[in-house]
Amino acid sequence: MEAPDQHFLDTLTGLPGARPHSRASEVAPGVSGARLLELFDSQIGSRHLDYAARELGRTGRGFYSIGSAGHEGNVAVAAALRPTDPALLHYRSGGFYLERARQVPGQNPLRDVLLGITAAVDEPISGGRHKVFGNRALGVIPQTSTIASHLPRAVGLAFAVERAAKLGLDREWPSDAVVVCSFGDASANHSTAVGAINTALHCAYSGLPMPVLFVCEDNGIGISVRTPADWIRHCYGTRPGLRYLEADGTDLLQALSVATEAASWVRRHRAPLFLRLRTVRLMGHAGSDVEQAYRSPDEIAADLARDPVVATARLLAELRVAEPDEIVERYEEVRDEVAALAAEAVRAPTLVSAATVTAPIAPADPERIAGHASVAAPADRRAAAFGGRLPEGEGGLTVALAINRALTDLLARDEAALVFGEDVAVKGGVYGITRGLRKRFGAARVFDTLLDEQSILGTALGTGLAGFLPIPEIEYLAYLHNAADQIRGEGATLPFFSNGQYRNPMIVRVAGYAYQKGFGGHFHNDNSVAALRDIPGVIVASPARPDDAAAMLRTCAAAARVHGRISLFLEPIALYHTRDLYEEGDRGWLAGYPEPARWHRAHVPLGRARVYGDGTDLTVLTFGNGVRMSLRVAHRLAASGYGVRVVDLRWLAPLPVDDLLAQARATGRVLVADETREQGGVGEAVIAALVQGGFRGPIRRVASANSFIPLGPAADCVLLAEEDVEKAATGCLAEPADTTVRRTT
Repeated sequence: MEAPDQHFLDTLTGLPGARPHSRASEVAPGVSGARLLELFDSQIGSRHLDYAARELGRTGRGFYSIGSAGHEGNVAVAAALRPTDPALLHYRSGGFYLERARQVPGQNPLRDVLLGITAAVDEPISGGRHKVFGNRALGVIPQTSTIASHLPRAVGLAFAVERAAKLGLDREWPSDAVVVCSFGDASANHSTAVGAINTALHCAYSGLPMPVLFVCEDNGIGISVRTPADWIRHCYGTRPGLRYLEADGTDLLQALSVATEAASWVRRHRAPLFLRLRTVRLMGHAGSDVEQAYRSPDEIAADLARDPVVATARLLAELRVAEPDEIVERYEEVRDEVAALAAEAVRAPTLVSAATVTAPIAPADPERIAGHASVAAPADRRAAAFGGRLPEGEGGLTVALAINRALTDLLARDEAALVFGEDVAVKGGVYGITRGLRKRFGAARVFDTLLDEQSILGTALGTGLAGFLPIPEIEYLAYLHNAADQIRGEGATLPFFSNGQYRNPMIVRVAGYAYQKGFGGHFHNDNSVAALRDIPGVIVASPARPDDAAAMLRTCAAAARVHGRISLFLEPIALYHTRDLYEEGDRGWLAGYPEPARWHRAHVPLGRARVYGDGTDLTVLTFGNGVRMSLRVAHRLAASGYGVRVVDLRWLAPLPVDDLLAQARATGRVLVADETREQGGVGEAVIAALVQGGFRGPIRRVASANSFIPLGPAADCVLLAEEDVEKAATGCLAEPADTTVRRTT
């Protein structure tokens, strides 16, 4: 028997009995004895789930045992809120989850949690993929265990609740909803938490509604590292603009009173509030944790003496709501119920194939995406958005102008589309890509943000969750790496952890790659995309030409709307304003913008490459800036009698494997022109796909050096150059082609 279990039984055995009062009577303002018993039931349900999880783990039948023991006072927070208040919960939120479930008919939260512990496919939120607290019917949005990573999303969702009401859009949550976000005291020190809370305060200071309730469940220790006494109060208790309350989570009536005050204040004032709920941690960090290795017996005993479940049981007896024997009987009945449900859970089927595990990650219906991407706004609305000058009448456009026009079309068609980021509104972007959008669509839909990439992406995660189509801009690729966990740990995992029930669609526009003239250095010239291609389910688009840029942006928007997909849209800075291809004045890098009636013909499907030329001597596989370099090299080699076809991959994830194999086989020789780094660059995946696909012809690769990009002319020393492509192409042409696979495509 676990120590807290024995302590509970020993304590209740020693309490004097007394005839109970009527449970309809109030035991505190607005709280009846019957209500107190309900809250106690949620507490003991959570506690017995923890015991069951530890036992299942010990016997190899359960797979997750980070428990809520000591945090059961969070039932008070659930009681103070409504099931229509979206909740993003700490992993010690068992009590909250059970109490929230009580508010919605037809729920079986004990079974839900146990199925999560045993990774059963019938578990109602993740379908056996992970043990998370989540349930669409309860408004509980499943979160990862990553420390504090869900706070930026919570702030974004609070923003979205208000912004949807302002724009008059259909919404899942009522206009007076409160977003609750819980986390631990150790998490409160993480830069993600600090940034998210700062963003909430910045919004409130700027006059924007921000109905978010931050709940810090402070048990005084993070795994084995102690939090200094009252550190949370010191950090957040006197911060200007942040209402601060605290309560003892082991005193249920006090916690309920303070949580009710907090929830009511946020609902009324539409501003952030920080609630510190003082708790204890019982039975260590997790099932495998031996806390005796870093905590003294006195410390462990002190926490045990403050056990919130024992405290509530004692309160029930003292207030004569129930006799001690009845309380123990109730406690044991829940133990038996949990045991019976656990016995069922271990027999439940689990996921048995890669296909079923990965099903929610990257859904794709090419026909639906193509259909959605081919639809424009009504003609009158579209004409108004463009001020009467439609882009199809402008002639050749640069990449920058094509993206601007495509964004205008998306905003005109989708009234829930938002464009935001650093400098995107008033200035129109560092490179002018979003110029004019704020004037056309208003500050409610095109707006500037803080200089904080985590907050930008958190806003996207929250607004996407609320039904918007967020199109955030990250000013430079190097800046994205500061906040990549918002995509990797939060955005990409949401459909996985919710079995597709929750989605956060978005298009993250990123100014990227190198070759800028006159302005550069590492932070403005970054060619590192390996960390992006590694994220399951995330689309990585890399347009090089103006017509592709517009069409691919529409494809990404369609994938977001049809399947809730996340796209990273990498825009080559050096090609933004390029006009010429082979020689000055030829305007070979410009392209027209098709009218909507021709969008279906111009559609760029996910994972399909673009082929230039039909040469039979050499295939050059490339992307981004490499496309222009390779086309220029192919043009020069043609004068020497060589037929070179250039293949623009366009999509770095999903990689167009079928197309690159077909085009490689068409010539029997391949050169990979890769502007990313030799180590971890895109070319590695391309060559792997060629080899795995059975291509046996000569393969050469040229790439940028394994270096950060320096300032000025020194950049030319480490970046892929056109001369490198030509030299490698000439060498490859001298090798015998694999004629056994060559065919016309």
